[in-house]
Amino acid sequence: MTATANPLTRLAEAGQAIWLDFLSREFLGQGGLDKLVREDSLTGVTSNPSIFEKAMGHGTAYDEQLHAILYQADAEPGDVYEQLAVRDIQQAADALRPVYDRLNGKDGYVSLEVSPYLAYDTEGTLAEARRLWQAVGRPNLMIKVPGTPAGVPAIRQLIAEGINVNVTLLFSRQAYRAVAQAYIEGLEARAREGKPIDRIASVASFFVSRIDTRIDKKIDEALKQPGADTATLNGLKGRIAIANAKLAYQDYLEMIGEDRWKALAQRGAQPQRLLWASTGTKNPAYPATLYVDQLIGPDTVNTMPTATMDAFRDSGTVAPTLTQDVEDARRALADAERLNLDLDGITRELVHDGTRQFCDAFDALLAAVAAKRLAYLGEQINGVSYDLPKPLSEAVEQCLDRARADGWTRRLWRGDAAMWTGQQEDRWVGWLPAGQGRQIDANAIAALARDLQAERYTHAVLLGMGGSSLGPEVLAQTLGESGQGLALHALDSTNPDEICAVERGIDIARTLFIVSSKSGSTLEPEILNAHFHAAAVAALGAEAAGRHFIAITDPGSKLEAAAREAGYRAIFHGDPTIGGRYSVLSVFGMVPLGVMGHNVAHFMKTTQPMVRACGPTSPPTVNPGFRLGAILGEAARAGRDKVTIFASPKVATIGSWLEQLLAESTGKHGKGIVPVDLEPIGSPDVYGQDRVFAYLRCAEDDNAQLDAKVQALAAAGHPVIRITLPRAAAIGQEFFRWEVATAVAGAVIGIDPFDQPDVEASKVKTRALTDAYERTGELAPETPIAQDGDLVFYGDRALAADGTVEGVLRAHLGRLQAGDYAAVLAYIARNAAHERQIAALRATVRDRRKVATVGGFGPRFLHSTGQAYKGGPNSGVFLQITADPARDLPVPGRKISFGTVQAAQAIGDLQVLAERGRRYLRVHIRGGDVESGLARLVKAARQVLN
Repeated sequence: MTATANPLTRLAEAGQAIWLDFLSREFLGQGGLDKLVREDSLTGVTSNPSIFEKAMGHGTAYDEQLHAILYQADAEPGDVYEQLAVRDIQQAADALRPVYDRLNGKDGYVSLEVSPYLAYDTEGTLAEARRLWQAVGRPNLMIKVPGTPAGVPAIRQLIAEGINVNVTLLFSRQAYRAVAQAYIEGLEARAREGKPIDRIASVASFFVSRIDTRIDKKIDEALKQPGADTATLNGLKGRIAIANAKLAYQDYLEMIGEDRWKALAQRGAQPQRLLWASTGTKNPAYPATLYVDQLIGPDTVNTMPTATMDAFRDSGTVAPTLTQDVEDARRALADAERLNLDLDGITRELVHDGTRQFCDAFDALLAAVAAKRLAYLGEQINGVSYDLPKPLSEAVEQCLDRARADGWTRRLWRGDAAMWTGQQEDRWVGWLPAGQGRQIDANAIAALARDLQAERYTHAVLLGMGGSSLGPEVLAQTLGESGQGLALHALDSTNPDEICAVERGIDIARTLFIVSSKSGSTLEPEILNAHFHAAAVAALGAEAAGRHFIAITDPGSKLEAAAREAGYRAIFHGDPTIGGRYSVLSVFGMVPLGVMGHNVAHFMKTTQPMVRACGPTSPPTVNPGFRLGAILGEAARAGRDKVTIFASPKVATIGSWLEQLLAESTGKHGKGIVPVDLEPIGSPDVYGQDRVFAYLRCAEDDNAQLDAKVQALAAAGHPVIRITLPRAAAIGQEFFRWEVATAVAGAVIGIDPFDQPDVEASKVKTRALTDAYERTGELAPETPIAQDGDLVFYGDRALAADGTVEGVLRAHLGRLQAGDYAAVLAYIARNAAHERQIAALRATVRDRRKVATVGGFGPRFLHSTGQAYKGGPNSGVFLQITADPARDLPVPGRKISFGTVQAAQAIGDLQVLAERGRRYLRVHIRGGDVESGLARLVKAARQVLN
C-alpha cells in the first residue's frame, strides 16, 4: 500500500496523530514500532498496567533482565517491574526520538503511567511521577496521571516543573475542562518563573467506547419499560460516546480561542491535545473503526490497539468528522438526559471502574513478577507449601481476592487503621520498618560486642518478660553464641529456684545484664534488675556495677532514667510504635543477638528476602505473610482456631515466640487463635476438627520421621502448613512472615492485633495484691475446696467430689467438650524435669479426650498466651499448678519476696479467669516436693481418663 493510499497516513495528513496503544519487549525487539513509524506515520505510544501485564506476565521475554536485576540486588516486585518497564519505555522513546526531533517536540512521545494505586493520592502521584521522569531520562516521555480530583493539582505542579503529562481516565467534559485548566495554570506558573514553555507537552486522554458500552446497556433496560420512546432510544445506541467527545472538542476550541491561551501560545506553548482513548469497539455489531472514523480532526490524537490500526489501515475513511454534526451531538446528549440515561453518573462510575481495572491488571502484573522473583531466589527465601481441605482452601482464595481488591498489602504498610477496627492500629506498625532494619544501629551493636569480647565477658543474662525475652531466647537457643560472643540466658521468671539457677551458672564479674523492658515499669524486669544490681554492687562495688548493665527500653521510660542514674554501660532505645511481641527485629532482639557475637547486619540481610516478599507491592495471592494470615484467619472463623506448632530440632523453640505473637494478638473479645506448642505429635485420630498444623522444618535437621507423621495428618484431611528453612540462620524470615500473618489474621477475624486488654487486667490484679502485701505483710487468705495429702485444691466447690485428687480431676476434666482445649498453667520452676511431667499430663488429656492441650509456666505465659486464655474463645479448661518454693529470695528495697510475687501473680491470674467465666481449678503442691506432686497429678489423670 502506498503512503497516499494508506488511510493511516492520510489520517496523519489530516492533522490527527496516530499513537499505538500497545507495547512489549518482543514487539520492540522485532522492529514492530519502527515499522509502524515508517509505514503508518505513527508518532506516539501509550502504555498502561493492562498492556504491561500482557507483556510481562506471560512468556519469558523479560526473564533475562529480571534475573540480572535480582542478581545485582534483590528488590520488591514493584521495583523489579519498574526497572523492566523503564527499559521498554526508554527503547520506545529512542525509537520515536527522530519523530520528536523532526516535529520540534510537538509529537514523538511515549507514555508511562504512575501506579494506579495512586489515583486518589496527590503527593504520592507527584513523587512517583518525578521518580519515573528521572529514571527514564528522555525528553519525549509523558507521565500518565489519572484525571481524578486528586490528579488535577498533581498535573498542574508537574507541568510547572517541566514534566510532560498524559492525563488519563477522562470520561466527562467537566473533568476534561478541569485538567485543561490545570495544564494552562501549570504553564503560567512556569512562565512566571521565566522558564521556557515551548517544549512542554500534554494530552488529555478522553475515553470513548466504554461510555457506549454502559449507555447501550441503559438503553436496553429503558426499552423494556412501558411506554418507552423506542425510536429515540434505539437511535442513541452507539452515538453518545462520540457525541460526548465532539462536544469536548468544542470545549477545546473555545479554550484555545481565549486571550489567556493566546498569551501562552505567543510564548511558544503547545496546546494540550485531546487524545481519543479506548477506541477499540466493544460491541461486535459496530464497525471496528467506528471510534476512529467519527473523531477525525486537527490537533488531536487517536491511540489505537493493533487490531483497530489494522482495521483502519484496511478500510478506514478519512474526513473531518470531528467538527461535523455538532448540533446533532448536542441533541443526542439532551435526549440522553431527558430519557434519564444518566451520562454524568456513568462517567463517574467509569473513572472508579477504570482505576479498579488498572489496579486489577497491576495486581496481576506484580503477582507475576513476584512469582518469578520467588522462583529465582530459590533457597535464599524460606519455602512453604499448603495442604488445605477444599472448603478452607476456597475460603482462603476468596479472602485473598478481597484483600487484593481492597489493597490490604498497601494499607498494611501505610498503617491504615481501617484495615482492622479503625481505632489506634495506625500507632503500632513500627515493626514493619524494623523488619527492614531501620530501627537498629548495627554498627553500635557490633561495637558493644567487640568491647565485651575485649573485656573477656563470658555470659549475658537478659532480664525481661514477654516480647522482651521470648525473641532473644529463641535466638539464643536456635543460633547460640557464635564462638566470639557471650552465652545468653533469658530470665523471665519470678520463681526463686530459676533465679538461683541462673546465679549459680554465672560469674558476675564476667557477666553483662541486659535489662529489657519497653515501658520500663514492668514488674518482673524491675524486681529482677533490683536483685542482680544489688548482687553486682555487692560483688564489684557501686561504681563498677553499672558497667555490667545495659538497658533496652523506649525513650523517656522509668528504666532509662534509672539506667542513667546508675551509670549503665549503654542504653538502646526502642520504638514506641512497636508492641513487645512484634519487637524481635528491633533492638529488643538484635542487641542480644549482637551480644552473642552474631553479625546483626548479616542477619538482617538474610531476613530481607522475606521482608520484600511480604512488601507493599507483593499482592496477597503471592505474599507469603498474607497467604499465611488468610489461612489462619479463615480457619479460625471456620472453627479451626487451634494452631498446633511442630518444629524440627534446630528451630524447636520458635513455638514459644509464636505462642505469644498469635495468642496475645488475636485472642480477645471472644475471638482468636489458640496456639498449641510442645504438644507431642500424635496419630491423626487423636485430633478433632478444630486444628490447623504448622510445621517448621530446618533442612539442616534429619526430619524424615517428623515429615512422615505430618504427612499422615495431611493425608487424613487436616490442614497442614509446611515451612522449610534452608538453614537455622534464616529464622529471621519466619519472625517477619508470622508478624505479617498475625496482623492479617487479625483483620480477617475482625480485631485489633496490637492491643492486649486482658494482659493488662492480670497486671492490675497482681499489682493490687503486691501493693497490699507491702502494706500488710501478707496475701489475703484463701479457702481450699479439698485437700489430698500434699495437694490442696481451690476453685468451684462443685469440683470437690470425694475430696481425692482423682475425684477432683475427674470432675474438672469432665468439663472438656469437643472443640475445647485443656490448659496446664504451672507457677513452678521451668526446668527439664517439670517440662517432661507437664508434657506427659498434656499427652494423656489429648489422647483420651481428643482435645487440644496447651501449657505454660507462670508468670511468663501471662505476657503471651494469657491474653487468649482470658480474652479469646471461652473454650479453655484451666488447671493451674502452684507450689511452695524450695527457697525464697527477698526483693531488694521492698518487703515482698520473689516467691510472694509469683504467688500473687498466680492468684491474680485465677481471679481474672474467674471474672471471665472460665472453667478453672488450682492445685497447690505443699511441702516443696514439686516432682512428686506432679507425678501424682499425671497418675491421677491417667486413671480418671481411662
